[in-house]
Amino acid sequence: MPSQTTRSPLPLAIWMLLAALLLALARAPGPGEAIAAFSTGFGRSLGAFALILLPSFTLAEALAHLNPRLPGRLAQGAAPVLGAAMVCPDTAYATLAPIAGRHRAEVAFGAFAGFKLLYPAGPLIVATGLGVAPTGALFVLGLAVFVPVWIAGQLWARLAGGVAPGAEGAAGGGLRAYAPLMLLFALIAAGLVPGAALPGALGLLTTPTGALLAGAALALALLPAPARRPAIEAAMRRTAGLLLLIGIATALGSLFTEALPVETLARSTGGAAAVFLLFALTAAFKMAQGSSMATFAAVTPVVAPLVAASGLSAPLAVMAICAGSLATILPNDSFFWLVREDALAGESERRALTLLALGGALQALVALAGVLIALEAGL
Repeated sequence: MPSQTTRSPLPLAIWMLLAALLLALARAPGPGEAIAAFSTGFGRSLGAFALILLPSFTLAEALAHLNPRLPGRLAQGAAPVLGAAMVCPDTAYATLAPIAGRHRAEVAFGAFAGFKLLYPAGPLIVATGLGVAPTGALFVLGLAVFVPVWIAGQLWARLAGGVAPGAEGAAGGGLRAYAPLMLLFALIAAGLVPGAALPGALGLLTTPTGALLAGAALALALLPAPARRPAIEAAMRRTAGLLLLIGIATALGSLFTEALPVETLARSTGGAAAVFLLFALTAAFKMAQGSSMATFAAVTPVVAPLVAASGLSAPLAVMAICAGSLATILPNDSFFWLVREDALAGESERRALTLLALGGALQALVALAGVLIALEAGL
C-alpha cells in the first residue's frame, strides 16, 4: 500500500486524548480528580462494543479463509449484504473482487454503502455507541435509506468510474463457506419477527450481538484447526485498537458534556438542524479519521449528548450519523487503497481520488436526503 503522506503526524485518538485531559484538568480541582473523571468516562461502553467488535472481526477473518464465492453476475447484489455481514467493507470487497470482473467499482461502492447502512454493521454499531436499543424500525429505515444510496453508487461507478479488466469468475467456496452468513442472517431475522425469539437465555442468539457470536463461532468451527488461533488473534488485535479509541472518545464525550451547554445547544437545533449537525460532525470525523469503523467508534460517544437532547427519534439519529460516515473515501482510508490498486489500477492518481472521493460524497448526500425525507414523514 502506498504511503499515506496526507495524514496528521499524530493519530486522531491522540488528539482526542489530549483534548479530554485538558478538559479534565480545566474542570477538576486537582490532577487526581482529573484522572478520575477521565477514567469514569473511559470504560462506560467498552463491554458492549467488545461483544460486537470481537465476533465481527473474528467472522471476517474466518470468512476470508473460507472464501465464500458467488457467480460473478451476483457479486454486485451480494456486495452490500456481505459488507454488512462481515462488518467490514474491505473484507467484503476483497472476497467479491476476484469474481466481479468489470464490475469491481460497483462492488466497491455497494460494499461501502451496505456496511454503513445495513444491519448488523453501521446501524448496530452506532446504536450501541449511543446507548439505544436496535429495533425493527431502525432496520427498516436503514434499508429504505440504503436503496437509493446503492442505486446512486452503482450509477456513479458505471457512468464515471474506471473499468477494471478481467472476466467474471465462477462460484466457489462450497456450501460450508456460506453457513456462518446463513446462520447470522437467520438469527437476526428471527429476532426481528414478533414472537420468534428463543426463550430464556437462548434469546441472546436472536439479538444482533448473539447472532454475531453464533456466526463467528460456527465460522471458527469450520476452519482447519491450525487456522483458528491466528484468526482469533488477528481479530483481537483489530478489536484492541478500536476499544482504546472508543474509551478515549467516550471519556471526551463525557467531559465535553460537562464542560459545554450541550443540552441547550441540542434543544436549539432540533429537527432538520439536528440531522444536519449530526451528519456534519460525523462527516468531519470520517475525513479526519479515515477508517469507517474508527469513525463510528469515535463519533458516537461525542455526539450522544446531542442526540439525547435533540428530540430526534433513535432511528433517525442513528441514520443521520450513518449517512455522515459515507462522506467520502480519501487516501487516509485503507478502503481507498484497496479499491485504487484493484478496480482503479489503470487510472491516474488524480482520477482515482476524484472517482472515490466524489462517489462517497454523492452516496452521503443521497443518504442525508433519505433521512430528511424520513424526518418529514414523522418517523
